[in-house]
Amino acid sequence: MNAQVMKTRSTSDSAIRPAFGTVLASTMALATWRDGNWSAQELRKYGPIELSPAIHGLHYGSTCFEGFKAYRWADGSINIFRLDRHISRLCQSARGLVLPAPDAAQVADMVKAVVDRVRNEVPEPPGALYLRPMLFGTGASIGGATSPATEAMLIVLASPVWDYFTKGPKPLRIYVEEQATRTASLMGMIKTGGNYAAALGPTLMARQQYQADQVVFCPRGEVQETGAANFLLIREGKILTRSLDTTFLHGVTRDSLLTIAPELGFKVEERVFTVDEMLDWIKDGEAALSGTAAVLAGVGKLVRSGGREYKVGTGEIGAQTRRLRSALVSMQLGEIPTPAGWTTRV
Repeated sequence: MNAQVMKTRSTSDSAIRPAFGTVLASTMALATWRDGNWSAQELRKYGPIELSPAIHGLHYGSTCFEGFKAYRWADGSINIFRLDRHISRLCQSARGLVLPAPDAAQVADMVKAVVDRVRNEVPEPPGALYLRPMLFGTGASIGGATSPATEAMLIVLASPVWDYFTKGPKPLRIYVEEQATRTASLMGMIKTGGNYAAALGPTLMARQQYQADQVVFCPRGEVQETGAANFLLIREGKILTRSLDTTFLHGVTRDSLLTIAPELGFKVEERVFTVDEMLDWIKDGEAALSGTAAVLAGVGKLVRSGGREYKVGTGEIGAQTRRLRSALVSMQLGEIPTPAGWTTRV
């Protein structure tokens, strides 16, 4: 087992645990696409791969990925959460980038093979094994700006991760960006690195000027998503979030929360809503960010241009946000039943 993994699993002191995603499990899976066919998967020791500096993915952005988790349940089994949905989104991203969409069954086999090989490296709850399938164009040509990649590579990485909130959850401070978009309109629903790079500049600016943790992008005054998560407004009995379109990522955590919400007494409304409506909501309601890493993170304050601050509810993480997060985490850990097909045992 990776020595760093052994060290971090043997201590309860979260202060020395490495940052999310910085420890890689000992095994990865790899397959290549050439001449219209995918090769058989190869399990190999995690480490560097040799690539031409002229590959399509480096020059023209033909690259996408997924991120999800496998959890160690109380009975000792390892279970992947919503594997099918993540693979489906990876294939959707591939089609959007004109990359060869991998066979869903092959991706599932690769993921499960990696999890099985590194099962002893999966942390105990609240930790998990973060899984990162990545697909990118590899044809070696710097003249391919108007052509799709001629070859491709699919790699599945795994990373032991621990509780995202190492010092306990805190209410987030979010800057409201009312002009810029996070992504190009047709690229928002594609999980590609370029979208995260595009959001990084505004996020760092907001961090420096307003001490913000994240940015919620609201082009034309319409609330959309943050740089790395979906955005929800929550209050007792109701959830409001942006209706799906091509301009932002169709989050699997978002989908999971909206699916279980009616059973918890919430009415879900998905539609376009404005910054003004959001500011009215938070006078006595809650706001939260949903994503794989944190599951659901409560917002304590919104900040607009010029430093105008708006407290969200009491300024603390709301009770309904905590309730929703607790329910989904309990499902991920196998403590309560999930909808059919949401967990894959390895």
